[in-house]
Amino acid sequence: MTIRFDRVSLTFPGATRRAVDDCSCEIAAGDLVVILGPSGCGKTTLLKMVNRLYEPTSGSIYLHETAIREMEVTKLRRKIGYVIQQSGLFPHMTVAQNIAVVPKLLEWPRAKYQSRIDELLKLIELPPEEYRNRYPGQLSGGQQQRVGLARALAGDPDVLLMDEPFGAIDAITRETLQDEILYLQQQLHKTILFVSHDVEEALRLADKILILDRGKIVQYDTPFKILTQPANQFVHDLVGADDMVRQLSLLRVETAMTDLKLTDWPGPGDISKDNPTIARDDNLRQALSLMLGTGASSLTVRDGDRPVGVLTLDYIRNSVAAQHKE
Repeated sequence: MTIRFDRVSLTFPGATRRAVDDCSCEIAAGDLVVILGPSGCGKTTLLKMVNRLYEPTSGSIYLHETAIREMEVTKLRRKIGYVIQQSGLFPHMTVAQNIAVVPKLLEWPRAKYQSRIDELLKLIELPPEEYRNRYPGQLSGGQQQRVGLARALAGDPDVLLMDEPFGAIDAITRETLQDEILYLQQQLHKTILFVSHDVEEALRLADKILILDRGKIVQYDTPFKILTQPANQFVHDLVGADDMVRQLSLLRVETAMTDLKLTDWPGPGDISKDNPTIARDDNLRQALSLMLGTGASSLTVRDGDRPVGVLTLDYIRNSVAAQHKE
C-alpha cells in the first residue's frame, strides 16, 4: 500500500517554527523507508501523522489514494501496525494475549487468531510452546521487541510504522533484529516507515532513506544515491559520505543494481553464463571484492536462483568519483 504526503505541515501550539514543514513524497508499496535525521528534526512527528496520533496543520496524507482524514481513526489504526522503542507490551498479559489484541478487535474467530499467534512466533523464532504463556517481564529486551513486532503484524496490516524500535537494545542484539527485519520484509513485503537516528541502521535496512532537517525533506533516495550523491553538505556530513569504504559494507547490492527488466541484456540465461553472480542481500564491499578477484566488470544479481539485476563496476566507480569531485 502506498503512502503519499502532499505538502504536509504541522505546527504545535505555542511553537515558533513548524515541526514538519511542507513535506511531499510518496512511499511505494512494499518499500522499507527509513526516516533519518538529528534529534528534533520531525522524524517521529511525521511518522505519527500517518496513524493520526498527530493531525497535520495543513496538507494531506493518503493511503492508497484515500485521504486518511476521511477514514475513521479506529479503523485506520487497525490497518496499520505500530512498533515503538520500548515494545509497549501489556505487562499483565501473556505473549499470546499481547499478540492477539488486534485480531480480537477485528473479531477474528478464536481458531484463526490462535493459529496466527503460533505462525508469528515461529516467524520471529520464538517457539510457541516455550513462549506463548510467558509474560513480558520474563523476556529479554530483544525478545520483547520481537513480540512487539509480532503484535504489530498480527492483524496482517499493509503498513507498518516503526519508531526507533531498536534504540534501547544493545548493539549485538540490534544487529540481529535488523537482520530479522530484512528477512521478514523479504517474506511479507509490507510498506514500512522506520524512524532512526542511526545512520548505519538506515544504510543497512532501507530501500530508500528520507532525510529531514528542521522539519523539511532535504533528500529522499536510495542509500547508494544518498552516499554518492548527497543533496547538500548537511546530508554529506550526516551520512559520513567521506568514509566510503566502510559505508559500502553496509549497503545491500540491490540498492545499487540495475533492475534486470530495465536493461538491454538478452536474457537471464546469457547473463548467468557470462557473469559471476552475487546475492541481492550481499553488500557492495563483497561485490567489489568479487569483481576484483575475478576480473569481471559486472555481476549478475540473484534472488535465490533467479537473476534479478546487474551490478557494474563502472556504475559504482563513476558514482563514487562524482561524489568526491563535488
